[in-house]
Amino acid sequence: MRHFEHVDTARRKALFHRHPRGFDRHDEPDVLAVALGATLYCPATRPGLADTIGKAARHGVMSMVVCLEDAIADGDVAAGEANLIAQLRTLHGRGEAVPLLFVRVRTAEQIGDLVTRLGAAAELLSGFVVPKFTAMSGGAYLDAVEEAAARAGLPLAAMPVIESREAVYAETRTEMLHDVARLLAKHRPRVLAVRLGATDMSAAYGLRRPPDLTIYDIRPVAAAISDVVNILGRADGSGYVVTGPVWEYFSAGERMFKPQLRQSPFDAQRAAPLRQRLITSDLDGLIREVHLDKANGLLGKTVIHPSHVAAVHALSVVTHEEYCDAADILGVTGGGAMASAYANKMNEAKPHRAWAERLMLRARVFGVAAEGVTFVELLEAAGSR
Repeated sequence: MRHFEHVDTARRKALFHRHPRGFDRHDEPDVLAVALGATLYCPATRPGLADTIGKAARHGVMSMVVCLEDAIADGDVAAGEANLIAQLRTLHGRGEAVPLLFVRVRTAEQIGDLVTRLGAAAELLSGFVVPKFTAMSGGAYLDAVEEAAARAGLPLAAMPVIESREAVYAETRTEMLHDVARLLAKHRPRVLAVRLGATDMSAAYGLRRPPDLTIYDIRPVAAAISDVVNILGRADGSGYVVTGPVWEYFSAGERMFKPQLRQSPFDAQRAAPLRQRLITSDLDGLIREVHLDKANGLLGKTVIHPSHVAAVHALSVVTHEEYCDAADILGVTGGGAMASAYANKMNEAKPHRAWAERLMLRARVFGVAAEGVTFVELLEAAGSR
């Protein structure tokens, strides 16, 4: 698998200073966690699930979650399991390339049961997503992933979702997150990334963000995200990749606020029609939220529509300026400060080192844009078919 592999070779050569490197489900967890990118969710009951997964892979999706939890009705769980098993067996029989595939389960018992029922097709799985994760409930899920991986001889990973009310309410949040950190540390080789369930977090207050606001404008939820990053996303070796919360809009309604995309970058690339399409689809809000995700220490994002994927991946490419700064910082030993290669900022070798190391890992997976290449050009390429 390789990001932007669906883009034709000549166009990739023009876009990238350093091309994205390939990866597969057997790579190190720190590589795979960054490589997730836009993780597309899909209900397990979907007819033609095998075709949906195959099509997504061909269009640049690198990670998917097939959901047996909130995305389907309580009475449809058995049907969802049966459909999931049948469709993955079909995919396995075709021998097609698939994204990193995860199953979001409802109970710990489902993990071992699904792996057994899938048989040889279980090798398509990269792991399981654990909903409403707490230290009290999460241990059984992590143990089940460990047991299923050992029994099947597969590198199955777990992605806990922080979304319970204990993780949102101020009086319980800090203690709960520290308990989760201690539990995850015991299973560290098996934990791929920590996901955020902003929909459930908002539900704790009876809220739902509109498409022209970001999750960071919803202050009670933003405070919870801040604490998750503080405790579970640290750069001291104890933290994990924390992924951005779901963007749940994919069609336009009446707008209350002005578009959030400046016109000039699109005019410079003669891409005004692209800007209008993004605004019409409410994707300008997604683009702003991904910028804020990155600024707040989050990487990748949960999405529910294929049209979201290109924006997340285009914004994940390291800019030429960022790459030059990181290379300069990592090339210095003993500390000190220096002017950036672009002569517009100060780079400090010690304080900026952790940022530079993380950025270089993202550069490995998503590549480095060529000098002068903008987000607009990357977005056009990522959205190509």
